[in-house]
Amino acid sequence: MSVLADSGPRPAREGVGGRLSDLLWRRPGVLLALLLVPPLLWLGVVYLGSLFALLLQSFFSIDEFSGVIDRTPTLKTYGELLRPANLDIIWRTVLMAAAVTVASVAVAFPIAYYAARHARGRWKALFYLGVMLPLWSSYLVKVYAWKLILAKEGIVGWGFDSLGLGRVLEAFLAVPGIGGNSLSVSPTGTFIVFVYVWLPFMILPIQAALERVPDSLVEASGDLGATPGQTFRHVIWPLALPGVVAGSIFTFSLTLGDYIIPQIIGTSARFIGLAVYQYQGTAGNVPLAAAFAVVPIVIMGSYLAVAKRLGAFDAL
Repeated sequence: MSVLADSGPRPAREGVGGRLSDLLWRRPGVLLALLLVPPLLWLGVVYLGSLFALLLQSFFSIDEFSGVIDRTPTLKTYGELLRPANLDIIWRTVLMAAAVTVASVAVAFPIAYYAARHARGRWKALFYLGVMLPLWSSYLVKVYAWKLILAKEGIVGWGFDSLGLGRVLEAFLAVPGIGGNSLSVSPTGTFIVFVYVWLPFMILPIQAALERVPDSLVEASGDLGATPGQTFRHVIWPLALPGVVAGSIFTFSLTLGDYIIPQIIGTSARFIGLAVYQYQGTAGNVPLAAAFAVVPIVIMGSYLAVAKRLGAFDAL
């Protein structure tokens, strides 16, 4: 007879460790609670607690004469977000985040498609290494490296001059809104660095989604007379959309909240993350900084709700 068939009571163990083991064996709910309580406490107290504290401070205001925070609940601070200067910061950040997301999809999709549908063995390993390697280096090192690359004396400027296109670059930098003294202090430079830094977060979800596209569907589409473009629009793209949405959550949200890249690469034009950093640290206007910090939360919450309603997460 099998030992597993023996339904007799488990023999008691001696010592504190043995009694504890018997208790956890007889009451699996206690073991589950011991495993879940520490991370839930961390999530609830440290993360959600700080988030609610931030939300609470956004309903305070600051006295314009004394600079002291008035803790009387009010919506005055949120009204300050509607000032033209603050609205300009919000719109600039949202447009940059949207542009970075669209560009990341355009760059990431061909790379992810090749890795998922064609790369095998060693080439797939090299793909993962190439995508993950930038994530292993310091964030600040990458940003400062790009500042040197995009500077007037950097390799980009040298390349344009070598090709006789120096005047073209100068004319581009002279365009208001996208240029500057050099690419290293321009909205275009900020955009390039954002795309580079967040690109791996777009490639990997798309590659994972494309891995799940059955070859039989692509072959059936071709057998039914569909052109490659039709197969992409009606078969590959809808099935890869959950990966695109997952990647866009990373690129969009990370761009909304980042303040280091706009501070190092950008111009004097501020973004939400930089505004939060400056209002809280330099100006000491914690309520306005908290109100600015709520904006990305509201935007991403609305985006996730719409994406879920459209069924974009069903295949994730």
